Amino acid sequence: MTLTLTAPAATATWQNWGRTVQAHPAAVVAPTSAMEVCDIVQTAAETGRRVKPVGAGHSFTAIAQADDILMTLDGLSGLVHVDRSARTATLRAGTRLSAIPALLAPHALAMENLGDIDAQSIAGAISTGTHGTGARFRGIAAQVIGVLLVTGTGELLRVDAAHRPELLPAVALGLGALGILVEVTLQCVDAFDLHAVERPEPLREVLATLDDRVRAADHFEFYWFPHTDLALTKTNTRMTAGAGRAPIPPVRRWFDETFMANGVFRATSAFGRIVPAGVPMLNRAAARLSGARSFSDVSSSVFATRRTVRFREMEYAIPAEQFLDAFAEVRAAIDREGWRISFPIEVRFVAPDELWMSTAHGRRSAYIAVHRVIGEDPEPYFRAVEAIMRARGGRPHWGKMHGRQAADLQEVYPRFADFTALRADLDPQGVFLNDYLRRVLGA
Repeated sequence: MTLTLTAPAATATWQNWGRTVQAHPAAVVAPTSAMEVCDIVQTAAETGRRVKPVGAGHSFTAIAQADDILMTLDGLSGLVHVDRSARTATLRAGTRLSAIPALLAPHALAMENLGDIDAQSIAGAISTGTHGTGARFRGIAAQVIGVLLVTGTGELLRVDAAHRPELLPAVALGLGALGILVEVTLQCVDAFDLHAVERPEPLREVLATLDDRVRAADHFEFYWFPHTDLALTKTNTRMTAGAGRAPIPPVRRWFDETFMANGVFRATSAFGRIVPAGVPMLNRAAARLSGARSFSDVSSSVFATRRTVRFREMEYAIPAEQFLDAFAEVRAAIDREGWRISFPIEVRFVAPDELWMSTAHGRRSAYIAVHRVIGEDPEPYFRAVEAIMRARGGRPHWGKMHGRQAADLQEVYPRFADFTALRADLDPQGVFLNDYLRRVLGA
Protein backbone atom coordinates (compact mmCIF):
# COMPACT_ATOMS: atom_id res chain seq x y z
CA MET A 1 0.00 0.00 0.00
CA THR A 2 1.27 3.50 -0.83
CA LEU A 3 1.24 5.97 2.06
CA THR A 4 0.12 9.44 1.07
CA LEU A 5 2.37 12.08 2.63
CA THR A 6 1.03 15.44 3.66
CA ALA A 7 2.79 18.23 1.80
CA PRO A 8 4.45 19.98 3.39
CA ALA A 9 4.60 18.11 6.68
CA ALA A 10 4.96 21.34 8.67
CA THR A 11 1.35 22.27 7.87
CA ALA A 12 0.05 18.99 9.28
CA THR A 13 0.42 19.97 12.91
CA TRP A 14 -1.62 17.83 15.28
CA GLN A 15 -2.29 18.88 18.86
CA ASN A 16 -4.27 17.38 21.68
CA TRP A 17 -7.28 18.95 23.39
CA GLY A 18 -5.28 20.15 26.39
CA ARG A 19 -2.62 21.78 24.18
CA THR A 20 0.11 19.89 26.04
CA VAL A 21 1.33 17.90 23.01
CA GLN A 22 1.99 18.74 19.38
CA ALA A 23 3.11 16.51 16.54
CA HIS A 24 4.28 17.06 12.98
CA PRO A 25 3.71 13.63 11.40
CA ALA A 26 5.39 12.79 8.14
CA ALA A 27 2.19 11.11 6.94
CA VAL A 28 -1.46 11.07 7.89
CA VAL A 29 -3.60 8.05 7.02
CA ALA A 30 -7.32 7.52 7.52
CA PRO A 31 -8.31 3.86 7.06
CA THR A 32 -11.96 2.89 6.82
CA SER A 33 -11.61 -0.86 7.31
CA ALA A 34 -9.64 -3.39 9.31
CA MET A 35 -7.88 -4.60 6.17
CA GLU A 36 -6.70 -1.08 5.36
CA VAL A 37 -5.21 -0.86 8.85
CA CYS A 38 -3.46 -4.19 8.24
CA ASP A 39 -2.03 -2.95 4.95
CA ILE A 40 -0.74 0.28 6.49
CA VAL A 41 0.91 -1.47 9.44
CA GLN A 42 2.43 -4.17 7.26
CA THR A 43 3.88 -1.56 4.93
CA ALA A 44 5.24 0.39 7.88
CA ALA A 45 6.85 -2.73 9.37
CA GLU A 46 8.47 -3.64 6.08
CA THR A 47 9.89 -0.16 5.54
CA GLY A 48 10.99 0.64 9.11
CA ARG A 49 8.23 3.18 9.73
CA ARG A 50 6.23 3.85 12.90
CA VAL A 51 2.47 4.24 13.23
CA LYS A 52 0.43 5.89 16.00
CA PRO A 53 -3.37 5.79 15.99
CA VAL A 54 -5.24 8.76 17.44
CA GLY A 55 -8.84 9.16 18.45
CA ALA A 56 -10.16 12.41 19.90
CA GLY A 57 -6.78 13.56 21.23
CA HIS A 58 -8.18 13.96 24.73
CA SER A 59 -5.15 12.56 26.56
CA PHE A 60 -2.91 15.10 28.25
CA THR A 61 0.15 12.88 27.88
CA ALA A 62 2.04 12.19 24.65
CA ILE A 63 0.66 8.64 24.49
CA ALA A 64 -0.75 9.28 20.99
CA GLN A 65 2.00 11.57 19.72
CA ALA A 66 3.04 10.52 16.22
CA ASP A 67 6.58 11.23 15.05
CA ASP A 68 6.13 9.40 11.74
CA ILE A 69 2.74 8.12 10.54
CA LEU A 70 -0.39 9.40 12.28
CA MET A 71 -3.43 7.18 11.83
CA THR A 72 -6.82 8.75 12.52
CA LEU A 73 -9.51 6.26 13.50
CA ASP A 74 -12.39 8.57 12.59
CA GLY A 75 -13.19 6.38 9.58
CA LEU A 76 -13.68 3.37 11.86
CA SER A 77 -16.84 4.43 13.66
CA GLY A 78 -20.26 3.01 14.40
CA LEU A 79 -22.03 -0.09 15.64
CA VAL A 80 -21.02 -3.48 14.22
CA HIS A 81 -23.25 -5.90 16.09
CA VAL A 82 -25.54 -6.16 19.11
CA ASP A 83 -26.54 -9.32 20.94
CA ARG A 84 -29.51 -8.19 23.02
CA SER A 85 -29.90 -11.46 24.89
CA ALA A 86 -26.25 -11.45 25.96
CA ARG A 87 -26.26 -7.65 26.41
CA THR A 88 -23.15 -7.21 24.30
CA ALA A 89 -22.30 -4.62 21.67
CA THR A 90 -19.42 -4.52 19.20
CA LEU A 91 -18.28 -1.07 18.10
CA ARG A 92 -15.67 0.18 15.68
CA ALA A 93 -12.71 1.55 17.56
CA GLY A 94 -13.05 5.19 16.55
CA THR A 95 -16.60 5.53 17.84
CA ARG A 96 -16.88 8.47 20.23
CA LEU A 97 -18.22 7.75 23.70
CA SER A 98 -20.77 10.52 23.16
CA ALA A 99 -22.24 8.61 20.20
CA ILE A 100 -22.58 5.25 21.95
CA PRO A 101 -25.75 5.95 24.00
CA ALA A 102 -27.76 6.68 20.84
CA LEU A 103 -26.41 3.53 19.19
CA LEU A 104 -27.38 1.37 22.18
CA ALA A 105 -30.74 3.02 22.94
CA PRO A 106 -32.77 1.13 20.28
CA HIS A 107 -31.64 -2.08 21.97
CA ALA A 108 -32.47 -0.82 25.48
CA LEU A 109 -28.81 -1.17 26.50
CA ALA A 110 -26.26 1.13 28.12
CA MET A 111 -22.65 1.14 29.19
CA GLU A 112 -22.33 0.13 32.85
CA ASN A 113 -20.32 3.18 33.87
CA LEU A 114 -18.85 6.28 32.26
CA GLY A 115 -16.52 9.10 33.14
CA ASP A 116 -17.47 12.76 33.29
CA ILE A 117 -16.17 13.52 29.80
CA ASP A 118 -17.45 11.64 26.75
CA ALA A 119 -15.42 13.25 23.95
CA GLN A 120 -12.98 10.33 23.69
CA SER A 121 -13.09 7.47 21.23
CA ILE A 122 -13.87 4.08 22.74
CA ALA A 123 -10.40 2.84 21.76
CA GLY A 124 -8.70 5.83 23.34
CA ALA A 125 -10.78 5.65 26.50
CA ILE A 126 -10.03 2.02 27.23
CA SER A 127 -6.39 2.22 26.12
CA THR A 128 -5.64 4.95 28.67
CA GLY A 129 -7.70 3.54 31.55
CA THR A 130 -10.50 6.13 31.55
CA HIS A 131 -12.87 5.53 34.44
CA GLY A 132 -15.87 6.94 36.24
CA THR A 133 -16.74 6.68 39.90
CA GLY A 134 -18.53 4.16 42.10
CA ALA A 135 -17.04 1.80 44.65
CA ARG A 136 -18.89 -1.17 43.11
CA PHE A 137 -18.08 -0.29 39.51
CA ARG A 138 -14.90 -0.67 37.48
CA GLY A 139 -13.34 1.48 34.76
CA ILE A 140 -14.46 1.43 31.15
CA ALA A 141 -11.77 -1.04 30.01
CA ALA A 142 -13.13 -3.62 32.45
CA GLN A 143 -16.36 -3.64 30.43
CA VAL A 144 -14.43 -4.98 27.42
CA ILE A 145 -15.03 -8.67 26.67
CA GLY A 146 -13.44 -8.82 23.25
CA VAL A 147 -11.29 -6.90 20.78
CA LEU A 148 -10.11 -7.15 17.21
CA LEU A 149 -6.71 -5.57 16.77
CA VAL A 150 -3.91 -5.33 14.25
CA THR A 151 -0.52 -6.43 15.56
CA GLY A 152 2.83 -4.87 14.75
CA THR A 153 3.30 -7.28 11.83
CA GLY A 154 0.01 -6.26 10.23
CA GLU A 155 -1.93 -9.38 11.26
CA LEU A 156 -5.47 -9.39 12.65
CA LEU A 157 -5.75 -10.80 16.17
CA ARG A 158 -9.08 -11.54 17.79
CA VAL A 159 -9.14 -11.80 21.58
CA ASP A 160 -12.30 -12.86 23.40
CA ALA A 161 -13.69 -15.77 25.41
CA ALA A 162 -13.11 -18.14 22.48
CA HIS A 163 -9.89 -16.70 21.05
CA ARG A 164 -6.75 -16.17 23.15
CA PRO A 165 -8.77 -15.26 26.29
CA GLU A 166 -5.61 -15.17 28.38
CA LEU A 167 -4.61 -11.97 26.55
CA LEU A 168 -7.79 -10.03 27.33
CA PRO A 169 -6.53 -8.50 30.62
CA ALA A 170 -3.65 -7.03 28.62
CA VAL A 171 -5.26 -5.92 25.35
CA ALA A 172 -8.36 -4.43 26.99
CA LEU A 173 -6.09 -1.70 28.36
CA GLY A 174 -3.12 -1.85 26.03
CA LEU A 175 -1.82 1.77 26.03
CA GLY A 176 -1.71 1.64 22.24
CA ALA A 177 1.43 -0.49 22.59
CA LEU A 178 0.08 -3.95 21.72
CA GLY A 179 -1.71 -3.20 18.49
CA ILE A 180 -4.24 -0.96 16.79
CA LEU A 181 -7.78 -1.66 17.93
CA VAL A 182 -10.28 -1.85 15.10
CA GLU A 183 -13.27 -3.31 16.99
CA VAL A 184 -14.21 -3.42 20.67
CA THR A 185 -16.92 -5.62 22.21
CA LEU A 186 -18.49 -4.34 25.43
CA GLN A 187 -20.47 -6.12 28.10
CA CYS A 188 -23.41 -3.76 28.43
CA VAL A 189 -26.29 -3.59 30.91
CA ASP A 190 -29.97 -2.87 30.57
CA ALA A 191 -30.59 0.82 29.98
CA PHE A 192 -30.96 2.75 33.22
CA ASP A 193 -31.48 6.25 34.55
CA LEU A 194 -29.65 8.08 37.29
CA HIS A 195 -31.08 10.22 40.06
CA ALA A 196 -28.51 12.91 40.76
CA VAL A 197 -28.13 14.99 43.90
CA GLU A 198 -25.52 17.76 43.75
CA ARG A 199 -24.87 20.24 46.52
CA PRO A 200 -22.14 22.25 48.25
CA GLU A 201 -21.32 20.97 51.74
CA PRO A 202 -18.76 21.70 54.44
CA LEU A 203 -15.59 19.79 53.58
CA ARG A 204 -15.09 18.55 57.15
CA GLU A 205 -18.52 16.87 57.09
CA VAL A 206 -17.79 15.22 53.74
CA LEU A 207 -14.48 13.83 54.97
CA ALA A 208 -15.92 12.69 58.32
CA THR A 209 -18.62 10.65 56.59
CA LEU A 210 -16.72 9.73 53.43
CA ASP A 211 -16.56 5.95 53.91
CA ASP A 212 -20.30 5.75 54.51
CA ARG A 213 -21.07 7.91 51.50
CA VAL A 214 -18.84 5.89 49.20
CA ARG A 215 -20.27 2.57 50.38
CA ALA A 216 -23.92 3.67 50.30
CA ALA A 217 -23.99 5.40 46.93
CA ASP A 218 -23.91 3.81 43.51
CA HIS A 219 -21.72 6.67 42.31
CA PHE A 220 -20.19 9.29 44.60
CA GLU A 221 -17.59 11.97 43.96
CA PHE A 222 -16.73 15.39 45.24
CA TYR A 223 -14.85 18.50 44.21
CA TRP A 224 -12.93 20.54 46.74
CA PHE A 225 -12.36 24.21 46.07
CA PRO A 226 -8.83 25.02 47.34
CA HIS A 227 -8.55 27.82 49.90
CA THR A 228 -12.10 27.10 51.09
CA ASP A 229 -13.85 24.78 53.53
CA LEU A 230 -16.45 23.75 50.95
CA ALA A 231 -16.89 20.75 48.67
CA LEU A 232 -19.36 20.11 45.88
CA THR A 233 -20.72 16.58 46.30
CA LYS A 234 -22.30 14.51 43.55
CA THR A 235 -24.31 11.40 44.42
CA ASN A 236 -25.91 9.34 41.64
CA THR A 237 -28.40 6.54 42.28
CA ARG A 238 -29.27 4.03 39.57
CA MET A 239 -32.95 3.77 38.58
CA THR A 240 -35.06 1.75 36.16
CA ALA A 241 -35.09 3.51 32.79
CA GLY A 242 -38.00 5.92 32.51
CA ALA A 243 -39.14 5.52 36.13
CA GLY A 244 -39.81 9.00 37.48
CA ARG A 245 -37.50 10.73 35.03
CA ALA A 246 -37.23 14.45 35.80
CA PRO A 247 -34.45 16.06 33.74
CA ILE A 248 -33.07 19.54 34.32
CA PRO A 249 -35.13 22.14 32.44
CA PRO A 250 -33.20 23.42 29.41
CA VAL A 251 -32.88 26.97 30.75
CA ARG A 252 -31.53 25.74 34.11
CA ARG A 253 -29.10 23.37 32.36
CA TRP A 254 -27.82 26.21 30.18
CA PHE A 255 -27.36 28.45 33.22
CA ASP A 256 -25.59 25.78 35.31
CA GLU A 257 -23.42 24.13 32.68
CA THR A 258 -22.83 26.74 29.98
CA PHE A 259 -23.01 30.05 31.80
CA MET A 260 -21.75 29.14 35.28
CA ALA A 261 -19.55 26.03 34.88
CA ASN A 262 -17.86 27.23 31.71
CA GLY A 263 -18.50 30.93 31.06
CA VAL A 264 -18.14 32.30 34.58
CA PHE A 265 -15.36 29.86 35.41
CA ARG A 266 -13.42 30.99 32.34
CA ALA A 267 -13.74 34.60 33.45
CA THR A 268 -12.76 33.95 37.08
CA SER A 269 -9.80 31.80 35.99
CA ALA A 270 -8.55 34.62 33.78
CA PHE A 271 -8.92 37.10 36.63
CA GLY A 272 -7.10 34.73 38.98
CA ARG A 273 -4.11 34.56 36.63
CA ILE A 274 -3.88 38.36 36.64
CA VAL A 275 -4.57 38.77 40.36
CA PRO A 276 -3.52 35.53 42.13
CA ALA A 277 -4.32 36.99 45.54
CA GLY A 278 -7.97 37.06 44.54
CA VAL A 279 -8.21 33.29 43.92
CA PRO A 280 -9.34 32.33 47.46
CA MET A 281 -12.16 34.86 47.30
CA LEU A 282 -13.18 33.67 43.83
CA ASN A 283 -13.14 30.02 44.96
CA ARG A 284 -15.34 30.78 47.97
CA ALA A 285 -17.81 32.55 45.71
CA ALA A 286 -17.73 29.73 43.15
CA ALA A 287 -18.34 27.09 45.83
CA ARG A 288 -21.33 28.96 47.22
CA LEU A 289 -22.74 29.69 43.76
CA SER A 290 -22.62 25.98 42.89
CA GLY A 291 -26.27 25.64 43.74
CA ALA A 292 -27.88 22.46 44.99
CA ARG A 293 -29.89 20.57 42.41
CA SER A 294 -31.63 17.23 42.10
CA PHE A 295 -32.73 15.62 38.86
CA SER A 296 -33.19 12.28 37.07
CA ASP A 297 -32.25 11.50 33.51
CA VAL A 298 -30.77 8.93 31.14
CA SER A 299 -27.53 7.61 32.66
CA SER A 300 -25.22 8.97 29.97
CA SER A 301 -26.71 12.47 30.31
CA VAL A 302 -25.99 12.48 34.04
CA PHE A 303 -22.51 10.95 33.89
CA ALA A 304 -21.06 13.32 31.29
CA THR A 305 -20.54 17.06 31.51
CA ARG A 306 -19.48 19.53 28.84
CA ARG A 307 -16.09 21.21 29.32
CA THR A 308 -15.11 24.19 27.19
CA VAL A 309 -12.47 25.72 29.46
CA ARG A 310 -9.17 24.11 28.46
CA PHE A 311 -6.98 22.87 31.27
CA ARG A 312 -4.14 20.52 32.12
CA GLU A 313 -4.64 17.60 34.44
CA MET A 314 -2.79 15.03 36.49
CA GLU A 315 -4.65 12.19 38.19
CA TYR A 316 -3.42 9.47 40.51
CA ALA A 317 -4.98 6.28 41.84
CA ILE A 318 -4.03 5.28 45.38
CA PRO A 319 -5.36 2.56 47.70
CA ALA A 320 -8.76 3.80 48.89
CA GLU A 321 -7.84 3.36 52.54
CA GLN A 322 -5.01 5.88 52.15
CA PHE A 323 -7.13 8.65 50.71
CA LEU A 324 -7.73 10.77 53.81
CA ASP A 325 -4.05 11.01 54.70
CA ALA A 326 -3.02 11.73 51.11
CA PHE A 327 -5.71 14.37 50.69
CA ALA A 328 -4.61 16.07 53.90
CA GLU A 329 -1.03 16.18 52.59
CA VAL A 330 -2.17 17.78 49.33
CA ARG A 331 -4.08 20.47 51.22
CA ALA A 332 -1.07 21.10 53.45
CA ALA A 333 1.23 21.39 50.43
CA ILE A 334 -1.01 24.03 48.84
CA ASP A 335 -1.00 26.06 52.06
CA ARG A 336 2.72 25.59 52.65
CA GLU A 337 3.79 26.61 49.15
CA GLY A 338 1.42 29.55 48.91
CA TRP A 339 0.03 28.48 45.53
CA ARG A 340 -3.22 30.01 44.37
CA ILE A 341 -5.18 27.13 42.84
CA SER A 342 -8.36 28.18 41.05
CA PHE A 343 -9.38 24.74 39.75
CA PRO A 344 -11.23 22.35 42.11
CA ILE A 345 -9.62 19.03 43.04
CA GLU A 346 -11.72 16.06 41.88
CA VAL A 347 -12.06 12.92 44.00
CA ARG A 348 -13.57 9.62 42.80
CA PHE A 349 -13.64 5.95 43.84
CA VAL A 350 -13.51 2.79 41.72
CA ALA A 351 -13.74 -0.97 42.30
CA PRO A 352 -10.70 -3.21 41.69
CA ASP A 353 -10.13 -5.06 38.44
CA GLU A 354 -7.61 -7.55 37.04
CA LEU A 355 -6.42 -5.69 33.95
CA TRP A 356 -2.63 -5.79 33.86
CA MET A 357 -2.01 -2.07 33.38
CA SER A 358 -5.11 -0.71 35.10
CA THR A 359 -4.61 1.90 37.79
CA ALA A 360 -7.17 -0.06 39.83
CA HIS A 361 -5.46 -3.43 39.34
CA GLY A 362 -6.06 -5.59 42.40
CA ARG A 363 -7.16 -2.87 44.80
CA ARG A 364 -10.03 -0.54 45.70
CA SER A 365 -8.87 2.82 44.47
CA ALA A 366 -9.37 6.48 45.24
CA TYR A 367 -8.53 8.93 42.47
CA ILE A 368 -7.25 12.43 43.12
CA ALA A 369 -7.19 14.71 40.07
CA VAL A 370 -5.50 18.11 40.08
CA HIS A 371 -5.77 20.69 37.34
CA ARG A 372 -4.48 24.02 36.16
CA VAL A 373 -6.10 26.09 33.43
CA ILE A 374 -4.04 26.87 30.35
CA GLY A 375 -1.86 29.87 31.05
CA GLU A 376 -0.92 28.71 34.55
CA ASP A 377 2.30 26.77 35.19
CA PRO A 378 1.28 23.29 36.41
CA GLU A 379 4.80 22.01 37.09
CA PRO A 380 5.43 22.86 40.79
CA TYR A 381 1.91 21.89 41.87
CA PHE A 382 1.76 18.66 39.89
CA ARG A 383 5.23 17.52 40.95
CA ALA A 384 4.47 18.09 44.63
CA VAL A 385 1.19 16.16 44.39
CA GLU A 386 2.91 13.41 42.43
CA ALA A 387 5.48 12.97 45.21
CA ILE A 388 2.67 12.54 47.74
CA MET A 389 0.96 9.95 45.57
CA ARG A 390 4.15 8.04 44.78
CA ALA A 391 4.86 7.64 48.48
CA ARG A 392 1.55 5.80 48.78
CA GLY A 393 2.00 3.44 45.85
CA GLY A 394 0.16 5.75 43.47
CA ARG A 395 -0.40 4.88 39.84
CA PRO A 396 -0.74 7.73 37.33
CA HIS A 397 -3.63 7.85 34.89
CA TRP A 398 -2.06 6.94 31.54
CA GLY A 399 -3.83 9.79 29.76
CA LYS A 400 -3.02 12.47 32.33
CA MET A 401 0.24 14.35 32.88
CA HIS A 402 2.88 12.69 35.05
CA GLY A 403 6.64 12.26 35.26
CA ARG A 404 6.93 8.53 35.89
CA GLN A 405 9.27 6.09 34.13
CA ALA A 406 9.41 2.35 33.62
CA ALA A 407 11.94 1.80 36.41
CA ASP A 408 9.53 2.94 39.09
CA LEU A 409 6.24 2.03 37.40
CA GLN A 410 7.15 -1.66 37.39
CA GLU A 411 7.16 -1.50 41.19
CA VAL A 412 3.43 -0.70 41.34
CA TYR A 413 2.19 -2.98 38.55
CA PRO A 414 2.47 -6.71 39.39
CA ARG A 415 2.02 -7.73 35.73
CA PHE A 416 4.36 -5.07 34.30
CA ALA A 417 6.95 -7.60 33.06
CA ASP A 418 4.24 -9.75 31.48
CA PHE A 419 2.86 -6.73 29.65
CA THR A 420 6.22 -5.61 28.28
CA ALA A 421 7.01 -9.17 27.16
CA LEU A 422 3.69 -9.33 25.32
CA ARG A 423 4.37 -5.96 23.72
CA ALA A 424 7.66 -7.27 22.35
CA ASP A 425 5.89 -10.37 21.03
CA LEU A 426 3.00 -8.54 19.32
CA ASP A 427 5.11 -5.63 18.03
CA PRO A 428 8.66 -6.97 17.64
CA GLN A 429 9.87 -4.03 15.55
CA GLY A 430 8.35 -1.34 17.74
CA VAL A 431 6.02 -0.04 15.03
CA PHE A 432 3.66 1.39 17.67
CA LEU A 433 6.26 2.87 19.99
CA ASN A 434 6.81 6.56 20.57
CA ASP A 435 8.86 8.49 23.11
CA TYR A 436 6.14 8.33 25.76
CA LEU A 437 5.74 4.56 25.53
CA ARG A 438 9.50 4.08 25.60
CA ARG A 439 9.65 6.12 28.79
CA VAL A 440 6.86 4.35 30.66
CA LEU A 441 7.52 0.81 29.36
CA GLY A 442 11.28 0.87 29.04
CA ALA A 443 11.01 -0.45 25.50
